[in-house]
Amino acid sequence: MKPRNELSREAAENVAIQALTYLASEPERLSRFLALSGLDHDSIRAASSEPGFLGGVLEHLTSDERLLIEFAEFAAVNPTEVDRARATLGGGRWQRDIP
Repeated sequence: MKPRNELSREAAENVAIQALTYLASEPERLSRFLALSGLDHDSIRAASSEPGFLGGVLEHLTSDERLLIEFAEFAAVNPTEVDRARATLGGGRWQRDIP
């Protein structure tokens, strides 16, 4: 049985997919995410299938309070739900090999 404050994996993945959609909807937000993650437009699709990628998306979002609040309003979710989704997906564990 999962703790009460933890989301199901499916619910957490849905929040993360919404977050990625939100980031991609604005070129400046997407560019910042790509720069900080070490990705580029050509590699994001492949990276999205890597374990931990969605948690990394939420880690990026929760590391910037302004961005988190804007996303929460966009998605009509409580910011604490975003953090719970990050915890469920293991945000912060996604590591890319950057040359």
